[in-house]
Amino acid sequence: MLKEVRKKRAYEDIVLQIRILIEKGRLKYGDQLPNENELSETFKVSRLTVREAILSLETTNLVKRRQGNGTYVIASSEEAIIKPLAEALFHDRDSIMDIFALRKILEPEIARLAAMNATQRKIAQMEEIVAKQQKEISEGHTPVMLDSNFHYVLAAMSKNKVLSRLLMALMGLLRKTREEYLQTEERQQKSLAGHKEVLAAIKKGSGSSAEQAMRNHLEEVENILFRKKIGNAGKI
Repeated sequence: MLKEVRKKRAYEDIVLQIRILIEKGRLKYGDQLPNENELSETFKVSRLTVREAILSLETTNLVKRRQGNGTYVIASSEEAIIKPLAEALFHDRDSIMDIFALRKILEPEIARLAAMNATQRKIAQMEEIVAKQQKEISEGHTPVMLDSNFHYVLAAMSKNKVLSRLLMALMGLLRKTREEYLQTEERQQKSLAGHKEVLAAIKKGSGSSAEQAMRNHLEEVENILFRKKIGNAGKI
């Protein structure tokens, strides 16, 4: 069911394999994952790499670690509708610019709600993501997954499951576009700065500031991605 990974950034491959098993229903709500030693042996990676993968899965609310009792799948059947939802709403002919425009409508509202519903635990998760994002940039890596995790945690903090599902669908559709955006260190630093501004507003509990910070962040991304595509929108 699980197989050895060979990617340089191995924890991403582990996350992908487990996510796929959850999406296919082969790992169900309440199932316990193998322990760190077993996963390390299965994937042929270090325990540290396994821990990074588990943290990423926990950050996106797919699994939960129970102290002294292992790691369990907490993704419910609701997550199974995300992919069909995306397929029903969006098509290959849809413009990336049009899809990104919908993201600009959803995410400022998600940020506003997140600021209103923030808990210290979720804020700590976001701080950890931002710190890791900064570290990966400094080491010359492209932190695509951490970038995504920041937005997923934000969606979870909004406590609006419909908005959260829609965002996950959109982020999946825009994955290649986000990877393209994060190819240079300058853009990575701008993305990091945008995340820090959103996080600062959330820590203050200011919904309006968080909303505006997210809007500014997305508009900056949009300007860089699409300034050469005006009048000739790209396709997914």
